[in-house]
Amino acid sequence: MVTEESVKAEEQKTDNKGAAEDQAAAKKEDEVGFSALYEQSLQELRSGEIVIGRVVQVSADLVMVDVGSKTEGMIPARELRDANGNITVNVGDEIEVLVERRGEDDSLILSRDKAARIKTWGAIKEKFENGEPIQGTIVQRVKGGLTVDIGIPAFLPGSQVDIRPVRDLDRFVGQTLQFNILKYDRDRNNVVLSRRAIMEKEREADRKQLLETIEEGKIIEGVIKNITDYGLFIDLGGIDGLLHVTDISWGKVPKPSDSFSKGDKIRVKVLSFDREKERVSLGLKQLTPNPWERITEKYPVGSILEGKVVSIVDYGAFVELEPGVEGLIHVSEMFWTREIRHPSKVLSVGQVLKVMVLEVNAESKRISLGLKQTTPNPWLALREKYPEGTVIRGRIRNITDFGIFVGVEEGIDGLVHVSDISWKHRVKHPSELYKKGQEIDAVVLNVDVENEKFSLGIKQLEKNPWEEFCDRYSPGAVITGKVTNITDFGIFVEIEEGIEGLVHISELSQKRVKAASDLYSVGDTVTAVVKSIDPRNRKIRLSIKDHEATVQQSSPARQYINNKENLGSSLGKALADIKLDS
Repeated sequence: MVTEESVKAEEQKTDNKGAAEDQAAAKKEDEVGFSALYEQSLQELRSGEIVIGRVVQVSADLVMVDVGSKTEGMIPARELRDANGNITVNVGDEIEVLVERRGEDDSLILSRDKAARIKTWGAIKEKFENGEPIQGTIVQRVKGGLTVDIGIPAFLPGSQVDIRPVRDLDRFVGQTLQFNILKYDRDRNNVVLSRRAIMEKEREADRKQLLETIEEGKIIEGVIKNITDYGLFIDLGGIDGLLHVTDISWGKVPKPSDSFSKGDKIRVKVLSFDREKERVSLGLKQLTPNPWERITEKYPVGSILEGKVVSIVDYGAFVELEPGVEGLIHVSEMFWTREIRHPSKVLSVGQVLKVMVLEVNAESKRISLGLKQTTPNPWLALREKYPEGTVIRGRIRNITDFGIFVGVEEGIDGLVHVSDISWKHRVKHPSELYKKGQEIDAVVLNVDVENEKFSLGIKQLEKNPWEEFCDRYSPGAVITGKVTNITDFGIFVEIEEGIEGLVHISELSQKRVKAASDLYSVGDTVTAVVKSIDPRNRKIRLSIKDHEATVQQSSPARQYINNKENLGSSLGKALADIKLDS
């Protein structure tokens, strides 16, 4: 029996069957459509095409990328490694790749490097045609210039690195900069860059801005462009300024190149600016207070302080008292008694010393320092120990043309001048009488503490024969002696042992004498009159002419002549008186 429920059940069964058939048909249609679409997609991935893919697998040798094809594409892992050899992508990353070809197994060969190069060349062409700069990183120095990474290797000639020639190209390696493209050749894989034009443009812009803002007293930053013995040239941005060596430091700057290098940034103060000539004078020391102001108050004469040796020269050592303030220890002010061949033998750079201020000249910025003054003065002790007239005994340390040096105290020698060796003998050279190492006695004549001189005498051990001579003889006295020497200007006569007098050629005779040797020989005995005595300088002037005149006047014949002359004179006077009376 057919019931309503059975009919509905049969209809439901029929409907289910139809739906199943419809679903199967629809599924079949979908499969056919997807296959068609897939085949279409495969046809669209052509060789040379750049597409975006997703990394699906990473191994040591290959990186698999899904680019929408029936199979994943493959990229050699080497293309995706950094400088350290590490792979730079992870599963899920999206990357741009170039479809190169299909392999024999229908695999898809991809390349990210080639994709990047294609895009780079496109950018190069576009920027070249539009006159736009391109950014790149300088990677290495090569012959004639530098290699720049702009996605592909490009060449930057040395002449195009900067506005002015650059000697040290290595300092640019690693810098990322903007460049103009001078020319490119894709076929030859050649790109030539220039930075000079960009620098010139930037410099002109900076120059205009600088001219509008620069003024005296302004503190600005620049780059050291060139270094000379007389100063530094600073690039202020379009204009070069001169930092003279005298304006680098309040102290001395021996050589600017020792303290500065090209390319260093530096803050300076504008001292003067000539807008018409675009000349700028700069100062560095002016950024700090002048340490020489009120210098005499800070470092009064006689004060003792610490300083550091900063340089050593032949004549002394320079000591820094504070930054910018140096004083000189002259070699003569280093030690009281120690002899120094060169300051470097006793001092070293960096050594800290206690010194005394001897003199301060604020105008010339000079300070004289003393090292020995910080220790007791042995010359004061010497003066107390050896007062004038003290007889000392010492060993001859040295013999010179002008005297004998006798060792008395450690480091202190006394000098016996050649004039203080003998009262009687004229000593040509002390070595005639003494030898080095010989022990002798001497008398202390003077201890000059200020000039550090110790004067001794040997002749002072005996009584001065010249004083005794002056007691026995005076000007007008008649002496007899032997000729010891004949010169062009006269003869020397020995009066007593060691005492000689000079008869000048004009005093040899009442007659004119051409040469003393015409009248006398060495060894002749002569009689003369003493004209003058100078005991201090040991000089006696004699006259044979005066003695001859005296002898002539006292002779009988001369007396007769004188009497006759007197008689005639008296008679004449008497006759004259008679005439006057008449």
